[in-house]
Amino acid sequence: MIEGHGDDLYKYGKKIVSNFSSNVYNRIDHSGLYQRLNERLSTICSYPEPMPYSLESEIARRYSLTPRQVCVTNGATEAIYLIAQVFQGRISAVLGPTFSEYADACRVHRHKVKPFYSLDALPEDAELVWICNPNNPTGEVRNKEDLKALVDSHPDKLFIFDQSYEYFTLKSLLGIKEAASFPNVILLHSMTKQYAIPGLRVGYFTASEGLTDDVRCRRMPWSVNSLAIEAAKYLLEEGDGISADIPQLLAERERLTNLLLATGMLEIWPTDTHYMLIKLRMGKAAALKDFLAVNHGILIRDASNFEGLDERFFRIATQTPEENDKLVKAISKWMEQIMS
Repeated sequence: MIEGHGDDLYKYGKKIVSNFSSNVYNRIDHSGLYQRLNERLSTICSYPEPMPYSLESEIARRYSLTPRQVCVTNGATEAIYLIAQVFQGRISAVLGPTFSEYADACRVHRHKVKPFYSLDALPEDAELVWICNPNNPTGEVRNKEDLKALVDSHPDKLFIFDQSYEYFTLKSLLGIKEAASFPNVILLHSMTKQYAIPGLRVGYFTASEGLTDDVRCRRMPWSVNSLAIEAAKYLLEEGDGISADIPQLLAERERLTNLLLATGMLEIWPTDTHYMLIKLRMGKAAALKDFLAVNHGILIRDASNFEGLDERFFRIATQTPEENDKLVKAISKWMEQIMS
């Protein structure tokens, strides 16, 4: 795991008042969830289910799958490492620039990692193919039909599509039941992202029963804690009513994009989600990050450690209009300083 993931709030204590650094929308009303967890606090005095079967059954029922087609993990990241472990020593192709943990997990388990940057340039000898869709950090969504055609034309390869940010786009993605019908597709999902609960670490993957069985047997007992299971069950029951309004959030992202472009000092990559990758025309992302954190209590993601990017890149996730306006003003002040 690399140093420098987003949401490194712990480094700044109470200085941060607006967090743009992780790809979650932070203004979700969690009062109902807090109440449910408060009612279930006594569960921490007992072991959780060794394997979170009850939660897997709830997810399966929601998406018309069998429980064996669902595997709940300690965040989507645990699923990434488990998959890499099951297929250790293989050749993995990773579509970049993207989340570092695919390559990191593969290297830990002795894969030969081959980065590629276009679907047309998929390495022929790859045995596993890792594609983040919507992609992190760019927010780009790959065409669903193109991905299906890729899977159909390479039945000898295992495709892992990370759809952790599936909730934050209006573009069409592979459906959960649809993907599970392929013998060579694994879909990763994240309740962490949708419901802004990164501290609880709740993810899962869906696939054919054979694939989930292969991976599930490597999962550590009790990897998903009692409160995480309780939270996930509550969110499956009530979550549709407390999630962010995505059309509204994407409209605000468009407004924020226009404000940032108006500074004349930024290049913004096209995005299909609420988060965006930005390139500075002058200065370094690390310096901007420190300035915003120390002087304005605003946290952004220095994206320079994504493979294929350099020290000019940073990433932000759209927040409230008031926070977004403050971010633009603070960035403008930093630009005035470095140009003076």
